[in-house]
Amino acid sequence: MSIVSSQPTSPALEAFVAEAQIRSRNQHDPADCVLALAPLMLHLIDQADEFLEPRHYRSSRDGYTRNLIYEAADKSLSLYALVWLPGQWTPVHDHGSWGVVGVVEGVLEERSYVRLSPDRGADEEIDLARGGIVLLRQGAVTSFVPNPDHIHITGVPPERPRAVSLHLYGRSMSNFNIYDVQSRTRRCVEVAHNES
Repeated sequence: MSIVSSQPTSPALEAFVAEAQIRSRNQHDPADCVLALAPLMLHLIDQADEFLEPRHYRSSRDGYTRNLIYEAADKSLSLYALVWLPGQWTPVHDHGSWGVVGVVEGVLEERSYVRLSPDRGADEEIDLARGGIVLLRQGAVTSFVPNPDHIHITGVPPERPRAVSLHLYGRSMSNFNIYDVQSRTRRCVEVAHNES
């Protein structure tokens, strides 16, 4: 097991990672995978104070912050603590992977988009329609799968306090697709994170 850390890890985090690896490898369908992993995330966020350290709460006024907690040696799993200061949002994006998210602190807001264009592989002439909104309070768990694309924007409005969330992905999350709704395009971008 390769926990990204300069200090010993907690039993709660080690148990989560070990069980997440087993469950994700035993489930080949992304929908079955998130179904198997969501209860683990619910348990993990209840134990967040046992393994989250000050370095996992790093933030920046420039935008939301991704703090890497764990990455599998084979890049098949990654776990991040994301810190959202008031007014910080992702761009409109998808992950190209399944994911499970648990809210540790605050209220995280997710606004979805529906892809109306039939060609999911196209990077141009993409028609998106705004979808619904989900407000995720502390203790909430949500998940997504890549097919159909899970296109959304996530963040915290300026009138709400900071939010902290844990994000488990079915790959190393070093890039994702961002969408320009007005120009009807998408492109893959590299995304930075802090090493823990």
